[in-house]
Amino acid sequence: MDTEATRVTQSYLEHLGADDVALVRAAADAPPGGEQAPVDELLGDLRVRQALFGGAGAAEPLLGVSPFLMFAVAVHGVADNLGSMTYVTEWLGPHLRAPVFDVEPLRDFLHAPRRRLFLAELLASYTHVASGSVLVATRRGLRRHRFSELDPVRLAGLLEVVPEADRPGILRRLGDLSLFLTGVFPDQVANRGFGPIEEARLRRAGAATVPVGGPAADGEWLGIDRGGAVGLLERLGRRWYRAAYERMGRPVPVELAVIGELPGRFDHARRILNLVTDQFLFARREQWFGLGSS
Repeated sequence: MDTEATRVTQSYLEHLGADDVALVRAAADAPPGGEQAPVDELLGDLRVRQALFGGAGAAEPLLGVSPFLMFAVAVHGVADNLGSMTYVTEWLGPHLRAPVFDVEPLRDFLHAPRRRLFLAELLASYTHVASGSVLVATRRGLRRHRFSELDPVRLAGLLEVVPEADRPGILRRLGDLSLFLTGVFPDQVANRGFGPIEEARLRRAGAATVPVGGPAADGEWLGIDRGGAVGLLERLGRRWYRAAYERMGRPVPVELAVIGELPGRFDHARRILNLVTDQFLFARREQWFGLGSS
């Protein structure tokens, strides 16, 4: 029977190789024959976590183990750890954290299998990023517009030059990038910041998603600087996710429903990625994502 649970399991299997599945089942001591638990139900098993992240004897990243498996186990591990946590640390600035005792919204976010899958897919998508250029017709002839999926300024610039049909995908990817950078590399984003021209371009790209004559859905923030570069990306990320969801065809496929939730729950997803990074990914970020750690 085609249930939501079986569809989620199938989505995991589309990302996991045979060696990944074998490792998970072996680590969880799953019986080889008879009725087997779906592999995604085993990702939160402590023994699987220890096999991948547990020090001596743990799998080396990028050596026979897919990055997606590492990220999926990390996300499930945070979901498991949150069950006994009474507070989480909130990012306030480079090397600056403060305790926040409102843990229940994070537990609730990770309770949904689709959201756990979404975060693992998001992280895996940044292990191989797209970059290049597109030709744009101008009054002075054709020119190249360069872009990178890891550069929010250049990526946002595509909104001004691509056909309307391509904008939902770019808006979605801008939301993803905002969540990824603020969740996994907030210190680097804060330390680098955005120059005046870069910030103006980002704000213009955010303002362009508001319907003509309509108010900003999340307040008149575009002229107010709150929280530096990280705060700006958080606010833009909410806006870009909202705009992407509004432009999707109806009915929205169930696997994309989380996009519609993220404008209101961006901070929950970002805090979870902060935890995933702090608890599991910090030492290996450069190997997976190619961004400097500072």
